[in-house]
Amino acid sequence: MSPFRSLLLFATVFFLLHPLAATHGDADPLYIGCVEQCKKTGCVGDRCFQHCKFSSDGKPIDGPWYMHEPLYLRWKQWDCCTDCRYYCMLSREEERTKLGDKPVKYHGKWPFHRVYGIQEPVAVALSAVNLAIQFHGWVSFFILVYYKLPLRPDKKTYYEYTGLWHIYGILSMNAWLWSAVFHSRAVELTEKLDFSSAVALLGFTLILAILRAFNVRDEATRVMISAPLLAFVTTHIMYLNFYELAYGLNRIVCTGMVVVQLLIWAIWAGASNHPARWKLWAVVVGGGLAMVLETYDFPPYMGYVDAHALWHATSIPLTFFWWGFIRDDAEFRTTALLKKVK
Repeated sequence: MSPFRSLLLFATVFFLLHPLAATHGDADPLYIGCVEQCKKTGCVGDRCFQHCKFSSDGKPIDGPWYMHEPLYLRWKQWDCCTDCRYYCMLSREEERTKLGDKPVKYHGKWPFHRVYGIQEPVAVALSAVNLAIQFHGWVSFFILVYYKLPLRPDKKTYYEYTGLWHIYGILSMNAWLWSAVFHSRAVELTEKLDFSSAVALLGFTLILAILRAFNVRDEATRVMISAPLLAFVTTHIMYLNFYELAYGLNRIVCTGMVVVQLLIWAIWAGASNHPARWKLWAVVVGGGLAMVLETYDFPPYMGYVDAHALWHATSIPLTFFWWGFIRDDAEFRTTALLKKVK
């Protein structure tokens, strides 16, 4: 099977495969009863929370219970209610494990174990590693084009896509930053920032794929191609932030943009004689496999590693290949342009 047909198969599988809907643990009467009891007493079993302060009649002391949260907890919205939910979830999962039942989702999320208040520690760590690798890739590209390769008389680079790759580097680092923040604590604000940053990055990489694959160098043509795509991405981001945070719609939009650009790069790599096309193939095939991985939504192993965390892990080697291709492309185009000048 050719790589092109393989990509089509991956895209088809991604759209058709859907994980089986897990039972919602937050609908469990025992869980609901535990949370209600915890809100009244501030305790789950033998564990009590200092920031849940109640009088003997069960009423909050000196005002609402949420006013008793320390500032360092309030900014993350870890409060009495969320702690009650978390420890009741752990209690119910322990009981379910003893009965031989599989983990279920609570309020739309798998039962992760916190580490120092961090909601998904492995995903946060991997997001931080991806952020560091993106920074390293961007800096190495910057050093290459401005200090190692020849410059024009006006001190500008010969490589026509330098500015676009700088924007890509900034958007990538921004996306991984908010990914780390979101997985640290999922609240409405961090979720919107994570989603918006990811959509902006995917939209821009789609534009980059079109401009580079079709070798668009004229500024007016670039604007004509980019404008409708930028308008679409901006509209989608505004929809998510100010109208409805639609998970299904966002999944379709993001998946569509990923599939299109993977196909563009795959066709271009197959049709061109670029010396670094093997690195591009590695990214395309690896990206397709990572998309399939995302469809298998399984419970976190030992309460820490789930499918999404593994997807973060696959991004690490792919980023090395990707920035390697970008640097090789800069050298390839610069060499070609210098030959024309001479």
